[in-house]
Amino acid sequence: MYFYHMKKSFLSRLWKILLALLAAAIIGGCIYLNSLMCIITGYAAKNLCSAVFVSGREAADVEALDLNFSFIKFNRNKVDYENKSVSSRFLWHKSTAVYRDGYGVTLLRGKKADELRADAFPLPPEPACNPDTIGWPLGNRIDEPACPEYEALKDALEDISIAFVDEKSYGGTPFAFLVLHKGLPVTERYGYGCNEDTQLLSWSMAKSFVNAITGIMVSDGLVDLDTPPDFAEWQGDARKDITLNNLLQMQSGLEWNENYGNRSDVNLMLHREQDMGLFALDKPLTHEPGTHWYYSSGTTNIVMRYLRSKFSSDAEFYAYIRSKLFLPLGIRNAHFETDISGVPVGSSYLYVTTRDFARFGQLYLSNGTFAGERILPEGWVNYTVSPASDSEGGYGAFFWLNHNDSHPDAPKDMFFCTGHDGQQIFIIPSHDLVVVILGYSPKPDGVIDFNRLLKDIITEEELIVRN
Repeated sequence: MYFYHMKKSFLSRLWKILLALLAAAIIGGCIYLNSLMCIITGYAAKNLCSAVFVSGREAADVEALDLNFSFIKFNRNKVDYENKSVSSRFLWHKSTAVYRDGYGVTLLRGKKADELRADAFPLPPEPACNPDTIGWPLGNRIDEPACPEYEALKDALEDISIAFVDEKSYGGTPFAFLVLHKGLPVTERYGYGCNEDTQLLSWSMAKSFVNAITGIMVSDGLVDLDTPPDFAEWQGDARKDITLNNLLQMQSGLEWNENYGNRSDVNLMLHREQDMGLFALDKPLTHEPGTHWYYSSGTTNIVMRYLRSKFSSDAEFYAYIRSKLFLPLGIRNAHFETDISGVPVGSSYLYVTTRDFARFGQLYLSNGTFAGERILPEGWVNYTVSPASDSEGGYGAFFWLNHNDSHPDAPKDMFFCTGHDGQQIFIIPSHDLVVVILGYSPKPDGVIDFNRLLKDIITEEELIVRN
């Protein structure tokens, strides 16, 4: 009888322990899941709102493709067409994103929709002209040259364009494909629901636009590459030695986690924070500045916050970007979306047309000039494509490089802008080519075979132009 009671007591204690462990696991899981809620709901609300009200896509198409993964697909999304907002709910959490004309979409964090709309300032008026009546590259009228070489290349790349966009022979889900040769479009094709007027998401290609804004501000004497930003948060420790060049080359030394699949720094920054640059610059130093390369979207938002600090207002900063970069490139109605603090999200959230992305690529292919005018300072493109010391030839200044043969069948002089889910601007000086690819092509299963696509384009160019 004694042993019976001992066994019963032991089993009772064991069950209590197991139940306690199970309860702890459930509570811990709920706490962790709750910490992900801002990311799960914020991602859906922000991206659906931008896709509908900036890109003009159908909500059902976006939900079926762009948002059909992981926990994101379980959101219940409500599109408010009258107030131009989207609310996304998952379990007990809801996030709301709001569209403002001219500004794009901002995820509400710490402000109500009416407060955000009240923050808007008057935007400069659009140029009083019709871009369809203006010749390329400043406008959309393409006067094709009367030369066999152009027509032959156009015909050859048309077959690649159809195979890539319509037949998806290179993988992924392309929305848009455009190739410039010697500054002129030789092929242009769009997927379902998109056309030449559709503004599409840059994701991290926006970082390269921040490179351009920085270069222009260097030329105007507003910032200096070798001078550390004067952030008050950095003055009491070794972070005060981080230079603008360190930031542009992704060698700041600041702690950062860029993993998109979890509760990482980048996910928290994009979906939780009111001031994304402040969140990133508050990270501690883990390496000596300039000695260790690692990719950090936070770095770009630090740079954007610093550039904004050189102006008296958000309106003045917006006007500067527009007058110094966008309008000289023929980009008339870009949406460079901001966080709650009012600073454009330089890491991720730029919306322009496919032709506008091509114009930007041509700016760098032409060594900083466009339509006969110098936009970037002399030597800026050379600086941009100089490898960061610890990047093994793979990264310059907010541009990727092919010095490390990341695309083995493309020339080593190729440099490029890369964005999440397959956005690309490839710039190939030795072949006078700019290749723009936009769409939804996530890793690992949906990724596009960029190397094979580039190889086929270059092969056709060599056969027609060089032979």
